[in-house]
Amino acid sequence: MAVQVLHRVIPIFIPQRACPFRCSYCNQFAIAGQGSVPTPEEAKRIVETHLATMPMEAHVRIAFFGGSFTGMPLEEQEAYLKVTEPYVRSGRVDGVQLSTRPDYITREVLQLLQRYQVTLIELGAQSLDDEVLRNARRGHTVAQVREASRMITESGFSLGLQMMIGLPGDTKEKALRTAETIVALGASCTRIYPTLVVKDTLLAAQYRQGQYQPLDLETAVEWCKELYRYFVGHGVTILRMGLHPSEGLLKGTDYLAGPFHVSFKELVLTALWRDRIAEAVAVHDGPVVLKVPAQEINYAIGYASANKKAFPQVRFEVEG
Repeated sequence: MAVQVLHRVIPIFIPQRACPFRCSYCNQFAIAGQGSVPTPEEAKRIVETHLATMPMEAHVRIAFFGGSFTGMPLEEQEAYLKVTEPYVRSGRVDGVQLSTRPDYITREVLQLLQRYQVTLIELGAQSLDDEVLRNARRGHTVAQVREASRMITESGFSLGLQMMIGLPGDTKEKALRTAETIVALGASCTRIYPTLVVKDTLLAAQYRQGQYQPLDLETAVEWCKELYRYFVGHGVTILRMGLHPSEGLLKGTDYLAGPFHVSFKELVLTALWRDRIAEAVAVHDGPVVLKVPAQEINYAIGYASANKKAFPQVRFEVEG
C-alpha cells in the first residue's frame, strides 16, 4: 500500500495589504475574518503555533494569503520572508507560497522571491474575460495576467491562477473559457470561488439596487462540476472550491447573498458522483454494487447521504 504524504499549510493572512484597488466584490477583512494585519513578529508566532501541532513527517508550506504580497515595498516583503527563511533552511518547512495580483509581478520582485525559496505564486486572475474584469473593477487586463504568468513560469516558479464564477457579466461559457486559458498558461493549481455579496462592497450596493443578481447555489454547483472535470482532466490541482467559512459568513453578519455553503466542495463532488451513479444505474437492472475509492466514499454517498437516498438500489463498497 502506498504511503500517503501529509501536506500542511500555515496560513498568514494579510488582508488588503498593498492593494490600492477596491474590486466590486471585495471586503477582505470580512472574507478573511480578520480585522488587522500581522507584523513580521506576529507572523513568526503564527508559524511557531502551527508547527507545534504538526506531525514532524508532514510536508509544510508557509502561505501568505489575502492581500497583494508583491505590491508591498521590497523591504517589507523581505521582512516577512526573513521570518520564513530559518524554517525553510532547517527543513522544517518545505517552501513558501503567496498570492498577489498579476500587475504586481516584476523581474525585481521575482528575483527577491527566488532568494527566499518561494515555490508557488498564485495570481488572483478571477476571470480571463476583459469585460468581466472591467465590471468587477479589477484594475488589470487579461493581457497582464498572460504576461505575469509567462514571467512566473519562465522564472521556475509553480503558477496558480485563481478564478471566480458569477461576477457581473460572467456566464457559464466565459467561466469555461477562463478555465481553458488557465490550463493554457501553464498553471499547476487553481482555486474556484463563487462570487458572494458581502457587506461594505460596491456589489452589495448593486445587489440592493437590483443591478446584480448572484448565482443561486444549485447553479454554482453545476458550473463548478464542469470546471472540476475540466481541471482534473488536464492535470490542474484544485486547491479550494468555495470561500473559507469565516465567522462573519457563518453568522450572516457579513454575508448578504450568493452561493455560500460551509461544505461547498462536498456539494460539487456529490453532484459529480450523482452523475456517475446515474450512468451505472442506467445500464443495470436491479441492485447495483458500486466500488468506490476510500477517499471518495463520502462524496459517493453524498452530502447528507443525498446520493444514497436518491439511488436506494445502489450499495456502496470501499475498493480493496
